[in-house]
Amino acid sequence: MIGRIFFGRALRGFADGFIAVVLPAYLLALGLGVLEVGIISTATLLGSAFTTLAVGRWGHRFSIRRLMLGAALLMAATGLGFAGFASFWPLLVVAAVGTLNPSSGDASVFMPLDHSMLATAADRTSVFSRYTFLGSIAGAVGALASGLPEWSGISLRGMFVLYAGVGLAVWLFYLGLPDPKVGEEKPATPLGPSRGIVWRLAGLFSIDAFAGGLVLNSLLALWLFERFGLSLAMAGAFFFWTGLLSAASQLAAGPLARRIGMINTMVFTHIPSSLFLIGAALAPGLELALGLLLARSLLSQMDVPARGAFVMTVVTPAERPAAASFTAVPRSLAAALSPTMTGAMFAAGAMAAPLVACGVLKIAYDLALFAAFRKLRPAS
Repeated sequence: MIGRIFFGRALRGFADGFIAVVLPAYLLALGLGVLEVGIISTATLLGSAFTTLAVGRWGHRFSIRRLMLGAALLMAATGLGFAGFASFWPLLVVAAVGTLNPSSGDASVFMPLDHSMLATAADRTSVFSRYTFLGSIAGAVGALASGLPEWSGISLRGMFVLYAGVGLAVWLFYLGLPDPKVGEEKPATPLGPSRGIVWRLAGLFSIDAFAGGLVLNSLLALWLFERFGLSLAMAGAFFFWTGLLSAASQLAAGPLARRIGMINTMVFTHIPSSLFLIGAALAPGLELALGLLLARSLLSQMDVPARGAFVMTVVTPAERPAAASFTAVPRSLAAALSPTMTGAMFAAGAMAAPLVACGVLKIAYDLALFAAFRKLRPAS
């Protein structure tokens, strides 16, 4: 079962990797402006938030396998929708109801379903580390594939057809999934004894997500296009290397969390990465900016497996699907607010402002998380 979850994550990571870079280039080629790119990015995250909320609120009544199969078909439909439409409003609707992911992580309805299945593993942090590692590696390869429109005859629209094909492949692969029980009994309500800690975590995670939404991969690619005139192929190569560095660092998250704790791993790796981002925003030239962004990628995602494992550890087994959803939904909603703000700042000529704001807010989140949970010792 875990192998199929890993493989499905890798396929989706590959698709997310190239779509995050291609999306702003495609929208600009259609004649949309930077503000419209930000609005559509917001819509994708709002759509993910509402579908994830539905999983958290009502998903415990249904088979996880059926939900995952439905999500895979929605992914295929999303790709076809973006390939078929060329004007702002239809694209906005597809973005709002689909699975498009303009970020570097798994910000979709798949995430809480995957986490619920992976939570049955004994060493959760290591399993979550391998899960995010495979997603990052696949995303890096996908980012490199975003250069296909410049290397071959594939059009930008054809990349969305490829995205739909990946969704269909994921659906076919998920047909072989078993249908495990997350707990012995389905709870009458999604959350029970762990409700308080879940909502506290959700509130803090939303600060981090709002900050991250200011610099989604799609928006960072847009920043590189507009600030330095980077080509699509060069941007794809850059995101390939950032993906590789992020993936490599995540392998260290498990051993590091066992040594210094999950919260310490999340905080002490996150703060330096935010400082690198602020430095990149203020860098006078392309080389220095790319160097600082590469240094950031070494640390910025190390908190992801520790965060997922931490949430799964501090709740009861029956609450895990709801906990994964209810910590993900505020993140998605908060992140959805910021891309439009970034687009507006770019349109106003404040190119460095979103990156600086992201770094400052993430540091504030890290300090608040450390203060609130440093003394909590979750069970192994």
